[in-house]
Amino acid sequence: MMRIFLKTTSLLALLLSFSSVAEVAVIVNSNNADNLDAKTIKRIYLGKSKSFPSGTKVQMLSLPDSSSTTSDFREKALGKSNSQYKSYWSKLAFTGKGTPPKEMANDNAMVDAVKADPGAIGFVDSGSVTGDVKVVATF
Repeated sequence: MMRIFLKTTSLLALLLSFSSVAEVAVIVNSNNADNLDAKTIKRIYLGKSKSFPSGTKVQMLSLPDSSSTTSDFREKALGKSNSQYKSYWSKLAFTGKGTPPKEMANDNAMVDAVKADPGAIGFVDSGSVTGDVKVVATF
């Protein structure tokens, strides 16, 4: 009985460590030739840059606030918690200085939307990336 408990506990610890190591992939349309660094991605998602370096207008996409991928992206790429990010965008929207990212239901919907829109940028769990989109950064 103790042996089963130890194996179960070890397996659970291993699974939890994998989930915390999951990478977030920032994706764009496969025809987007722009190279984006972390600073540019942060400027886009904070509404400070409304176009890609090439001049193409950006369509920001996000996953639901409840998604762990969203929390990871905001913490790692933007240095903000979900509540800080929502508060930030509430102020921008209220003053008419920006429109928050459009929310996609899940990773598959995000990949499909980015695939269909040359100006789209989004993020997904790196395991959800397909050959239909281009990864420009991972966090």
